Amino acid sequence: MSIIKVELLPIKPQNGLMAFACVEINNQFYVSSIGVHKRRDGLGYRITYPIRKEQEEGQSIPAQERRLREYADRKGLIVDRVYKITESSTKDSRKEFERILIDIRKSKETIALVADTIDRVQRSFKESVVLEDLRKQGKVEIHFMRENLVLNLKSNSAELLRWDMGVMFARSYVLQLSDNVKRSKEQAVKNGNWIGLAPLGYIHVLYEHGEKNIIPDPERACHIVKLFELYATGNYSLLKLTEEAAKVGFQTKKGKKIAKSQIDSILKNPFYCGMMRTKYGLAEHHYKPLISTSLYQQVQDVAAGYHKKPHKKISEPFILRGMIACAHCGCTVTPEIHKKRYIYYSCTNAKGICKKVYIREEPLVESLSQYFDHIALSEEQIAEVTIYLKKIHESESLFHTESLTALRKEQDRIQKRINQMYDDKLDGLIDEKMYLDKVRDCKARQTEIIEQMARHEKADHNFYVTANMVMNLAARARKIFESSEVDEKRQLLNFVFQNLKLDGKNLSIDTCEPFTTLVDYKKSPKGWGKLDLNQGPAGYEGGRLSYYPIPSNRYE
Repeated sequence: MSIIKVELLPIKPQNGLMAFACVEINNQFYVSSIGVHKRRDGLGYRITYPIRKEQEEGQSIPAQERRLREYADRKGLIVDRVYKITESSTKDSRKEFERILIDIRKSKETIALVADTIDRVQRSFKESVVLEDLRKQGKVEIHFMRENLVLNLKSNSAELLRWDMGVMFARSYVLQLSDNVKRSKEQAVKNGNWIGLAPLGYIHVLYEHGEKNIIPDPERACHIVKLFELYATGNYSLLKLTEEAAKVGFQTKKGKKIAKSQIDSILKNPFYCGMMRTKYGLAEHHYKPLISTSLYQQVQDVAAGYHKKPHKKISEPFILRGMIACAHCGCTVTPEIHKKRYIYYSCTNAKGICKKVYIREEPLVESLSQYFDHIALSEEQIAEVTIYLKKIHESESLFHTESLTALRKEQDRIQKRINQMYDDKLDGLIDEKMYLDKVRDCKARQTEIIEQMARHEKADHNFYVTANMVMNLAARARKIFESSEVDEKRQLLNFVFQNLKLDGKNLSIDTCEPFTTLVDYKKSPKGWGKLDLNQGPAGYEGGRLSYYPIPSNRYE
């Protein structure tokens, strides 16, 4: 049995009846007025369908064909060809209908197109435009049997208006069905139901009482979780994950290997952490999540470039590995070991436009070590900065208090609005949909306010801690750097410096904030608050010591 078309029309529930449906079976039987009832025990649904009545009324395709042949005999028309249009009239492309138009255009005589009703031929005005042109050209005479309507060159305005009215009612029926489907889908999303096939890692199940559900796939769910956990470490690329999936035998539901693009889609799909992405936006679903929200967010951060480990751990320690770029071509400056003991750096010349210049690691490291002196403040300068910070903190505390007060007032106003809207809904002043939409917006704003209040409190608590840590670190940075191991040296360099570039044998150094501000302050002759950012040491440009010379050539 082949069901060609199914249309569902929900109605206001009456004595258990919830909707009417109609189907077309095997291109022969058109069954309408199928009743969809809710079972009394609440376990599923039942349907009632008057097959005999519909067949007696002539709704099946053979019955329609028989009736149309009888009509053609009465009108003295010769049946040349029979077209059975089973495709939906709402589709953009209708092959059977296009065949009818082609045959009409090819014919040198006027063709009589006989249909049972208007909605069997068309349910939109786009077909009317084409058929109207053919009618005006005398290429076609259209017979709609049930409407007792014949359209040809001699048709008057009343007959054409009846045609338009028939098309309008047919189109209205289609639009109502479409609206009902859209409303049911939107309501399903609000209820947390997923529309469509379950994502990889989940399967559809049908319980004995007729209820459908989506549950984790016992064979593949563990592999999905493992993909998220491995990628969150930052040590696995999509290609590496594809290889790992192949090793453990992770396959699609069709038994094929998982492709890299599929893994990328899996890692970006919030369905696995309890949210689903729909045309109505991001919504929470009621199915069992496979991973936590924090793990999903961690994976998104890694994919965006955060917290990635850009280099694999190797046996040989290189202090400046991955930190310096070539000033000429932008390629990475990489280390090499010569004579099994000396470390040299040079541009990879990946673009083929640079001349290979080697420079030892020691002078590069010493130049950075000496630069730490530019961010170290004297005791007098630290005392001056402390006084300045106290003044800032007084105004900061006032701003902090005013901000928290304003946020609390807004929080109270929003809660009052929610309470008022609930009363309005009970009184019938607003409908359920408007109430839910407004409450969702208010709740989202309340969440933002809570986060803002937490940030204000945390910022106030960390004000002195952060300032003191930076100044103490700046004062002892060189000593810490020179006495630490390679890993500690790398951490300190990444914390203080950025955008290191090598131009020949000159190293361009750029500091991160707040160390750039400390350098500016230290070189300012007029103290804090009157800082001229254009002033600085020789070769210094806006927080950056351009082309800092290598200390000596004793390492050559």
